[in-house]
Amino acid sequence: MSFRITAVSLLALAAAQPAFAQAFNRIASFPVASNMAEGVDATQATSSEIIAATEDGMTLVYTDSPLGVLGRIDITEPANPQPLGNVELDGEPTSVAVIGQTAFVGVNTSESFTDPSGRIAQIDIESGEETASCDLGGQPDAVAKAPDGSFLAIAIENERDEDLNDGALPQMPAGALVIVNVAEGDLACDTINTVDLTGLAEVAPSDPEPEYVTVNAEGEIAVTLQENNHLVVVSSQGEILSHFSAGAVDLENIDATEDDALDFTESLSPVKREPDAAAWIDDTHFATANEGDYEGGSRGWTIWSQDGEVVYESGASFEHALIEIGHYPEGRSENKGVEPESVTFGEYRGTPMVFVGSERGSVVGIYDVTDPANPVLSQLLPSGIGPEGYVTIPSRDLLVSANEEDLVEDGGARAHVMLFEYQDAEPVYPMITSAGADEMIGWGALSGMVMGDDGMIRAVTDSFYAGQPSILTIDPAQTPARITSRIIVTRDGAPAEAMDLEGIALDGKGGFYLANEGRADGSRANAIWHVDAEGVVQDEFVVPEELTSGATNSGLEGVTVDGDGTIWAAVQREWADDPAQHVKLLALDPETGEWSAVHYPTEEPTSGGWVGLSEITWHDGALYLIERDNHLGQTAALKTVTRVDMAGVEPVALGGDYPVVEKTMVRDLMEDLTSTGGYVLDKVEGLAIAEDGTVWVSTDNDGVDDHSGETMFWSFQLD
Repeated sequence: MSFRITAVSLLALAAAQPAFAQAFNRIASFPVASNMAEGVDATQATSSEIIAATEDGMTLVYTDSPLGVLGRIDITEPANPQPLGNVELDGEPTSVAVIGQTAFVGVNTSESFTDPSGRIAQIDIESGEETASCDLGGQPDAVAKAPDGSFLAIAIENERDEDLNDGALPQMPAGALVIVNVAEGDLACDTINTVDLTGLAEVAPSDPEPEYVTVNAEGEIAVTLQENNHLVVVSSQGEILSHFSAGAVDLENIDATEDDALDFTESLSPVKREPDAAAWIDDTHFATANEGDYEGGSRGWTIWSQDGEVVYESGASFEHALIEIGHYPEGRSENKGVEPESVTFGEYRGTPMVFVGSERGSVVGIYDVTDPANPVLSQLLPSGIGPEGYVTIPSRDLLVSANEEDLVEDGGARAHVMLFEYQDAEPVYPMITSAGADEMIGWGALSGMVMGDDGMIRAVTDSFYAGQPSILTIDPAQTPARITSRIIVTRDGAPAEAMDLEGIALDGKGGFYLANEGRADGSRANAIWHVDAEGVVQDEFVVPEELTSGATNSGLEGVTVDGDGTIWAAVQREWADDPAQHVKLLALDPETGEWSAVHYPTEEPTSGGWVGLSEITWHDGALYLIERDNHLGQTAALKTVTRVDMAGVEPVALGGDYPVVEKTMVRDLMEDLTSTGGYVLDKVEGLAIAEDGTVWVSTDNDGVDDHSGETMFWSFQLD
């Protein structure tokens, strides 16, 4: 097989942005918990997995495995999606396809791995009534419709038990492909044709496990056998037209080690593709997302001819593009990186496009496939946590993603369906990228920021990258803002240990003061680190033990230097010696090492949780702070920038009666945080102010760990 690898960087994407006449931008996010009926426990986990749209594009339906339902959403007004409620199913929904106004849902009813069963249910979407059902004789995974609506193709996976023999294949019974006709919109159960797929793959030929199906305009069905690393093309009558190994890929410049650091200098070879989703591009080419499962996962996607020729292979280029926008999940480095799981196709305003979804990076990449041998990456969109399925609605210029992860038990984001519109506009996302730097710079978990005298912003990354504490240089004058360089904070020639960098300030001599957030058990100190221009630690100012004896894990969350050279640090939340809803602003004289403090009054939390400080910055005689709650999504209520005029304020030595400062609201950030159509992100953590009063704000994406990976970076002007 011959193939070409096209190295696609966000640099080329970003460089082309001024010429963009059209782009996808997110217009709404729908929390699927909104579809729960009144009186139902809304704190139970829900999910949106595989999604489809009615023929008129006005209604969405999605499978919700945890609840065992089919969810419905009214998108008559796509920027204001409305719940239509859930349809109860007797079993676990695994996939859905829609013909006209009718949903066809694969339902898993298996009692065990060795006794799989399932059915295909026919649901009237408007009424929610189940009007027909066919027994499938096994556990259905994916369902696809013929473009003309004449039949359904269903992957009967009969999945393996991953706890049995370490998940090794074969494990009986074998899977198969089922084809069932749809006559005048109704299932014709008597036409079921079960296609035997055994004996084809090199890997466990006796135990094929079909994962995904897709049908082209000629009625040909492409089937992925993910665990078998094999692909099969079948006619509408069940004849096997071609089959071939999905092969392997050599990967260069990747991070293959989970070590709390981003280092893209490793390689892996050979890596089995083990494709998951597939989508026809035309009648002779289809694309696969090579997520991997048992032994593989090549971190990219491939375009195939239906006879098995590799027409295009992304290699590591898709992953590299996600690295540049801060969406690389370091915690998956030893596994499958960004794990492309989803792929779909749509033609918008005459341009054929492939949409590749990264399950772990929570991004969808949009490729122009006018030439299938040379796809061009045109956009990257933030897609919610764990995107599982996509549906294209070109007739309405809409793209929809279904995101399966619901982190309600951990106080995180709920599962969402996100809607994007193809607009005559510039792309809003990404807001910040490292594309164009002299080296590949991975980044994430942005915390404190400071504006430099050179017009560049310096930012630090927090403890998520404890093995690589970093200071990033950001050029905010570019769109998107550009991370141009990175230095590693070092001590004795090695990356400094026990660091959780939460703030940065200029020392006036080319170096920096860094705020280190400590831990209550003393394993990491609350301290101000002084580093030179190269990031080498020169000195350390540890907050005195007499003060930290009542400390919690919510320690120093920012640092700045006032006009007199005093160093100020914000404590995130109150400690044992603080009154309720009062936190300390600590003052340090760097010449004498003496500490003093004032109290800052925080707002009362409105829906449980807490309210505290995330950042502190000196500008024009005042301290500016980020005050926020720890909520996100629908429960978020408080994300603000406040101002404390320091004229006449005298901090008191530790242990004294600290004066309480007065604050004024500068900006409510809630409108900013919803301006891109997403749910409210919780961690607003970076604040930098230029001399002209331009204020830059950033969010912390938690290193893409139980997080969508989305980073917002924007500015506003002080009055």
